[in-house]
Amino acid sequence: MNLSYWEKKTWFTGVDFCIIGSGLVGLNCALELRKKHPKAKILILERGILPQGASTKNAGFACFGSMSELLSDLKTHTIEDVFNLVKQRYQGLKLLRETLGDKALHYQQHGGYEVFLNQNKELFEGCKPQIEKINKWFKPIFKADVFQIQKQNFGFNNCLSDVIFSPFEGQIDTGQMMLNLIKKAQRQDILILNAVNVQSFKDEDDKVIIELSNLNFHVKQLFIATNAFAKTLIDVDTTPVRNQVLVTKQIKNLKLKGTFHLDEGYYYFRNINQRLLFGGGRHLDKQKETTQEFGLTQAIQNKLEKLISEVILPGQNFQIEQRWSGILGVGQKKKPILKAISSNVFCAVRLGGMGVAIGSQMGKSLANFSSR
Repeated sequence: MNLSYWEKKTWFTGVDFCIIGSGLVGLNCALELRKKHPKAKILILERGILPQGASTKNAGFACFGSMSELLSDLKTHTIEDVFNLVKQRYQGLKLLRETLGDKALHYQQHGGYEVFLNQNKELFEGCKPQIEKINKWFKPIFKADVFQIQKQNFGFNNCLSDVIFSPFEGQIDTGQMMLNLIKKAQRQDILILNAVNVQSFKDEDDKVIIELSNLNFHVKQLFIATNAFAKTLIDVDTTPVRNQVLVTKQIKNLKLKGTFHLDEGYYYFRNINQRLLFGGGRHLDKQKETTQEFGLTQAIQNKLEKLISEVILPGQNFQIEQRWSGILGVGQKKKPILKAISSNVFCAVRLGGMGVAIGSQMGKSLANFSSR
């Protein structure tokens, strides 16, 4: 960077708190830091022109886990762990709505449905007798039954007539969510610099040196909120995985309304402005989709289109308007990583595909590591 005296002084001198990543976690961390330290100089560094990863690329599900997904989690996690995960997601969504308001989020609560293909009848039969038990476990969180069996009337084909419904799921506009978070941060004198790629950092006793491609500067404390890309800076159990998404052109008389989960949550779809948004399929090629590179693969895109034509919109004409991908941070466990790397460096990463639900709370908790 060929910086002037003014540029270096204004943006890179006297920084108290630096946050790497301007997604949900990073912005909420900055907002909480501002509450705790009203006079501090807070700087967010973002490597993309927009938040990279998944914050602006996800499907906009305000959810906490489908029935089959939660039962799958119970195979590798304790009941207490799964209860705490769901509680964290529920409270995180509540915090997000309180932070921005439902109007800014374009929040709509049409409920969530788990759909079962005919070939997955055994999976449904395994879920069915567990519903009463799961509802009892989670009643302290939701104060009502979370799941119930309903008949689907959306015209789906090649799937069971029964679906598992939850009235508590909602949907948001993730673009509006992030735009309004950025505006909120800027109104509170939080500096955000885009297209800045942090190469590394050096943690010293009284400061942290941030190393960019052509510039080094120091800050008092560093907060890493890069989720799937955290391993480029610190040693954490976070694996980047790619999720591919598509959205159709407007469909006349589109019947479906709500959020939908298919095949243990590996596929997901929803309505958005008379369009169908459909994503997932990374389990079809786990090796190739374990990557931090954005992109699309023909095999997964073909599968998504096939499921639309054979299951979701049988006999209907549709055209694809747009395709994209996002990068999630996952690990051996679903529990996110929130920890101090040192007395001056902290991280909140591995959101496990639940960033909308837990990003706000993770950012707030990350800020609590800051010096008093």
